[in-house]
Amino acid sequence: MPDRPEIVCICGSTRFVDEMRAVNRDLTFAGVIVVAPGEADDLITDKQKTALDALHLRKIDLADRVLVVNVNVRLSSPSPRSPRAVPPDLRSAPTVLCHPQG
Repeated sequence: MPDRPEIVCICGSTRFVDEMRAVNRDLTFAGVIVVAPGEADDLITDKQKTALDALHLRKIDLADRVLVVNVNVRLSSPSPRSPRAVPPDLRSAPTVLCHPQG
């Protein structure tokens, strides 16, 4: 038995916040430590967005596994704006969870 539960970082577009919340809940009840993108109820400033993006990259660094929540959207390479969206050692095999539109 491992010394600690697995740590999973949820990644994905904020368009899929409801799906990410559901995955977070399911993993948590399965005994997984979950780190996920920060959420804001209101619009955020560019400075806040930059800070949240940097924080999320640190969350990815902590994770044993990255789980990308994707809803009927083709996965692509990291954007020029966020070239480290997934660390190089995890880019080849992230876990991808696709929810069909329904």
